[in-house]
Amino acid sequence: MTMSDNQKPLTILIAAETYPPNINGAAMFGYRLAKGMTARGHNVHVLACRPGKGKSYTEFRDEGTVHRIRSHSVPTHEYFRITFPWEIKKEISLLFDKIQPDVVHIQSHYMIGEHVLYEAVKRGVRIVATNHFMPENLNPFLPFPQWFKDIVGRISWKDMGKVMGQADVVTTPTPLAAKAMHDHAFLPKVLPLSNGIDAAAYEPRPGETVERHASPTVLFVGRLAEEKHIDVLIDAVAKTPKELDIHLEIVGGGEVRRALEAQVARLGLADRVKFFGLASDDDLRKAYLAADLFCMPGTAELQSLVTLEAMSASTPVLLADAMALPHLVRDGENGYLFTPNDSDDLAAKMVRVLTLPAGELAAMGKASRGIVENHSIERTLKTFEEIYRGASYDDLVV
Repeated sequence: MTMSDNQKPLTILIAAETYPPNINGAAMFGYRLAKGMTARGHNVHVLACRPGKGKSYTEFRDEGTVHRIRSHSVPTHEYFRITFPWEIKKEISLLFDKIQPDVVHIQSHYMIGEHVLYEAVKRGVRIVATNHFMPENLNPFLPFPQWFKDIVGRISWKDMGKVMGQADVVTTPTPLAAKAMHDHAFLPKVLPLSNGIDAAAYEPRPGETVERHASPTVLFVGRLAEEKHIDVLIDAVAKTPKELDIHLEIVGGGEVRRALEAQVARLGLADRVKFFGLASDDDLRKAYLAADLFCMPGTAELQSLVTLEAMSASTPVLLADAMALPHLVRDGENGYLFTPNDSDDLAAKMVRVLTLPAGELAAMGKASRGIVENHSIERTLKTFEEIYRGASYDDLVV
């Protein structure tokens, strides 16, 4: 879809702390936003960390022009990288000189986003800020006692308010996240706007048949990280009746994989729990379609794009009753919420869903697909385009 003749294309600068090849919700949102805005006829630039050592460089990709800025690894995360203000401020200024953006869209208040915002403020460029992070997301990577992490969290919330408070419009994926930003970052207005999903991309293709598993199979997709609580999911599988032969597929990579593999071996589940690492888009689509049930046990999800992807494939869901996940479940209709970190409750609900008659299980999957309609990527892109062109909070209906 392209814009009407009386609307000229915009030059959009997206500032992303994390971007492909990183695999996480924020990275994928930035990529899909760039791709969608390019498809709508705009001139899209992305500023993101270089994924390895070396000087800054520019690459021309299908979704837009991606500027990779010099960055540094951190010892507590396998791929996350940081930038230093004294190294990037001049480069950001030169990039503004070169591309002359009409609007900038920052994806967090950290590092790149912060300094892109400051440069835009100086130049009078329109600013949109979207928050994908909660300070608690950093806790697993901070090798400090909890009391110190709490201090870091309060400072991070304060910084979020200080930085994003200068934007023309602030968004976040869910109403719950918007409330948290209002309560803790003291931002007076935050627009809840879904990251969006192209639901049709996860449906069976014309004439395609995806083989179902011989045994009832639960699927997890995501980064193998502490806050995802995949260990709880593995414990739950171990607590299900052996005669049901419930299997678990785990797709994704991350820092806790070794510990999870050791847990699987200790519980004697090697024949029922499989780790697949990173998967291609098509293999992931087929994994969603083949699964009987999708589970997200994470307790720090601002929206969970992988859950939306699973629901797009008409898969029932079991989600932790935490953060934004309750917005994606109608209890008993498309799945169930379970008590966070409670493997007994998760196991019981896993059994409840996977022992349903085939027709009822299919109806749950159909209900999941229906809920996703409210998260259309086209709706999200259209709203952001309106914001880029000057729409205020009062102009927007989402």
